[in-house]
Amino acid sequence: MTPKILEKLKEIEAKRNIEILLAVESGSRAWGFASPDSDYDIRFIYRHEKDWYLSPWDKDETIEFMTEDDLDGSGWDLRKTFHLLLKSNAALLSWFYSPIVYVKNEKFYELFKPLADACFSPIAVSYHYLSMSKKYLEACRSDKVKLKSYFYCLRTALTGKWIIEKGTVPPVLFSELLVLADNYTRKKIEDLIALKATKGESYYHPNDWELFGFLESVVKDNEEKAKSLVGGKTDKGEMERVFREILT
Repeated sequence: MTPKILEKLKEIEAKRNIEILLAVESGSRAWGFASPDSDYDIRFIYRHEKDWYLSPWDKDETIEFMTEDDLDGSGWDLRKTFHLLLKSNAALLSWFYSPIVYVKNEKFYELFKPLADACFSPIAVSYHYLSMSKKYLEACRSDKVKLKSYFYCLRTALTGKWIIEKGTVPPVLFSELLVLADNYTRKKIEDLIALKATKGESYYHPNDWELFGFLESVVKDNEEKAKSLVGGKTDKGEMERVFREILT
């Protein structure tokens, strides 16, 4: 699908008169537990010509598209990207660690990546994943659960645990988060990953209440410890300097 994805991104650039600075895969394909019928979740950052930013009027800063062959695209303009970075937006930060990269402007990446790392706020990102994991945990509290929801709960819970224990931007690859689980639990999860690769997105699986108990304890522990985390180190002056350099 990569040639089709690159062709679609080129089409968007020409149609909208923009330059895509970074385009990556997000979602289950990037996390490493896709189903056969999973969409391609393409996320990108783009910029306009410099004069576009000199207007006094608010403008649309998001581009979205969906194709018949399961390409789900969503992109943010550079200015919106900086506003989201200031808030340590979890989705934005994860894009820079995606193992699947379609487009990468080296100058942009070298300028922006240090800012992304510095702005990472453990407490803000931890609460983002805590909120998601609590929601998915409730969705999994039944005898039969959608396997997709189970993995979303596992990923968000372990991501929160990573932030609490390591204090760094969490990895995107789910397999890298499994170091946080004991060998017995990890084997259960790896067996489910193998199963998910053969099942559609709508597949329901009998609940493993032992694994659910593990999830419940991780989410509870995350909630207790998240409040003691620190914020990020934002420097608006440096961010403005980098913003202008990217536009030159």
